[in-house]
Amino acid sequence: MPEPKNPIPEHFVAPFEETPVAAVDAVKIDEKKSNLWLDAWRDMRGRPMFWISAAIILVVLVVSLFPQLFTQVDPRAADLGMSKEGPSEGHPLGYTAQGEDVFSRVLHGTSTSVSVGLLVVLITFVVGTIAGSLAGYFGGWVDTVISRLGDIFFSIPYILAAVIVMTVFQEYRNPLTIAFAIGGFSWPVSARILRSEILRVRNADYVMASTALGLSKFKTLVRHVIPNSMAPLIVVTTLSLSAAIVAEAVLSFLGVGLPPADYISWGNDISAAQRDLRNDPQLLLWPSLALATTVLGFVMLGEVVRDALDPKARAQR
Repeated sequence: MPEPKNPIPEHFVAPFEETPVAAVDAVKIDEKKSNLWLDAWRDMRGRPMFWISAAIILVVLVVSLFPQLFTQVDPRAADLGMSKEGPSEGHPLGYTAQGEDVFSRVLHGTSTSVSVGLLVVLITFVVGTIAGSLAGYFGGWVDTVISRLGDIFFSIPYILAAVIVMTVFQEYRNPLTIAFAIGGFSWPVSARILRSEILRVRNADYVMASTALGLSKFKTLVRHVIPNSMAPLIVVTTLSLSAAIVAEAVLSFLGVGLPPADYISWGNDISAAQRDLRNDPQLLLWPSLALATTVLGFVMLGEVVRDALDPKARAQR
């Protein structure tokens, strides 16, 4: 019988017992959990800048909470006989023009500046979150009213507004008043950033699924939209903390901040030391250095957090 012109090639088929079907079809799943916050933490802990800024902030917080651990000298104890004297045993930074210990005043001034900064950040975070989330998610006339109100506050420099507020309420100058004076005019920045992020998130599939399951708009906003829109706001909040500390020092330097007789502040000490800048510059140096170091720590942390929460920035490194 003649052979076919196009013979069919034989195919080798391995026995079923020798074929690891389960191993071939198995899908490899990475057991390491991953989300935005875990990825950000893994990125931050591998960067030296994060640990440097964290160390600076940790020292600042410990000093602000427990200044007595570092000095037992009363920062208000004045001895005119030691006016402008240099460093001595137990007084490493010398004395002010009033004979007060510079080292003790710098340490005790930390708590004032940090407390005002934290209060300002709390006010801007709460007001900005409420205003930005409502404007971005509900839209319509709610967005119009909140956006126009934010534009009015945004057009006024918050330092200038704080000067006016503290001048009007000069009989009630305390950390809470100065925090409301600064935070009451700086919240539009946080609100705008959160609003823009919510405008992007509100059309996501999980938001539509939440609505389809019967959740109200408010519950969907609180449970799904806001938690997935907080990353940019956290970055801005971290950076604004340093700006709030500087703002408090500026107001105290201008004489409309915290009263020197009641509160020890870096701004008050810098203002008092400027008169002796030519003769005793170290009186101005130490509170200024403490202020600059604290601001640098929070700025560095904000930069690290911003890069860590940005997937594009992580991919480029």
